[in-house]
Amino acid sequence: MTAYILRRILWMIPLLWAVATVTFFLMHLVPGGPFDREKPLPPAAQENLEQQYHLNEPLWRQYTLYLQGLVRGDLGTTYSGSGRPVTDIIRERFDTSLQLGVVTFIFVIIVGMTLGVVSAVYHNSAVDYAGVLFATAGAALPNFILATFLTIIFAVNFGWFDVLGWGGPDNWYQMWNPFAYDWRKVVLPVLSLGVLSAAFVARVTRASMLEVLNQDYIRTARAKGLREYNVVLRHSVKNALIPVLTVAGPIFALLITGSFIVERAFAIPGIGQEFVSAVLNRDYGMIMGTTIFFAFIVALMNLVVDVLYAYVDPRIRYS
Repeated sequence: MTAYILRRILWMIPLLWAVATVTFFLMHLVPGGPFDREKPLPPAAQENLEQQYHLNEPLWRQYTLYLQGLVRGDLGTTYSGSGRPVTDIIRERFDTSLQLGVVTFIFVIIVGMTLGVVSAVYHNSAVDYAGVLFATAGAALPNFILATFLTIIFAVNFGWFDVLGWGGPDNWYQMWNPFAYDWRKVVLPVLSLGVLSAAFVARVTRASMLEVLNQDYIRTARAKGLREYNVVLRHSVKNALIPVLTVAGPIFALLITGSFIVERAFAIPGIGQEFVSAVLNRDYGMIMGTTIFFAFIVALMNLVVDVLYAYVDPRIRYS
C-alpha cells in the first residue's frame, strides 16, 4: 500500500504540470490583458506594470519563469494593486471555503445516504417515491436558482436567516465545534450548495443498495432470522459503499475548494469568490494559482478514495 501511495503522489507531478501548461496557454489566448481597463492606463504606467510581471517578454519566457516558480512552491503573485503572493490569499480564503465545504459535505452524506438507504429498503413504497422525488428535484435545481428561492422565502419573507457573509469560526480547527457557528448565516449557503450533491448521493446509494439487497447472502441472512436492522446496517450498507465512495471523493474536493456561485450569492469571502473576481479582472497570477490548487485537491481526494476502497472491501489490494 505504501508503494502504491508513493507512486500516486509522484504521478501528481505530471498531472499538475499538464494543468499548469494548459491553463497558462489557454489564458494567454484570451483577448485582452490584466491591465486593460475601460479607462486605459497611461502608456508609461502600463509599460512599467508589464515589465514588473514579465508580460513584455516572449510567451515561452513567461512560461519558463512560471514553471521555475512552481518548482520552488511559488504560485506567483496577483496582478491587482496589492501584488500579494497567491499562496497568502489562498491561505486566508481557504479557511472559509474549507468550513463551508466540510459542513456541506456532512449534510450531503447524512441526507443523501439516509434517503438512499431508506428508499432501497422500502422499495416501491411511498417512502421510496418521496426519496426519488427529492433526488430528481434536487438534481434538476441549479444551486443559483435554489439560492435565490431560499433567500426570498426564508430570509426576505420570513426573516429566519441572514444571507450576508459566513457564520463560521475564525479558525479552521474550530470547524468541528457546532457551537462556534452562527447558523443564521450557515444554513442557506449549505442548503444551496448541498442539495444537488445530496440528491446525487441519494440516487447512487439507492441503486447500490438495491443491488446488494438482492444478493444471495442477504437472502441467507434473512432466512437465518437476523433482524432487518442487522441485515441492512451490518451486511448491506458497508457492501454498498464503494459506488458512494467513488462519487463522494470528487464531491468533497469540489465543495472544499469553494463554490463560485454560492459564495458570490451569499457574499462569503472564500476562495471561490476570489477566483471569480480574478477571472473578471484577468488576474493571470490568481487564476493560475487557484486552478493548480484546485487540481491538487481533486487529485489528493481521488487518492484518498482509492485507499478507502481497500478498507471498505478487504478483497481490494494495491501493489
